[in-house]
Amino acid sequence: MPRRPRIVVSNIPLHIVQRGNNKQACFFADDDYLFYLQWLEEYALTSGCLIHAYALMTNHVHLLLTPKSSSSAGMNWNLMK
Repeated sequence: MPRRPRIVVSNIPLHIVQRGNNKQACFFADDDYLFYLQWLEEYALTSGCLIHAYALMTNHVHLLLTPKSSSSAGMNWNLMK
């Protein structure tokens, strides 16, 4: 069953959890974490989202972010599924 679409309201913080497929590991080396953070910064800037906090775990990521507008759609979440 697919996940319901996320409701995005401008200037309202969102708690996002991104998990690996079947809860498998997402990060295997320190470079993987660094690459993800660079990617996160790039997409946050281009989509107009403010990243307040993040936690990078071995098999999932927690993000606390605020979209500047509802049209930013949370940094194009299709890339983060």
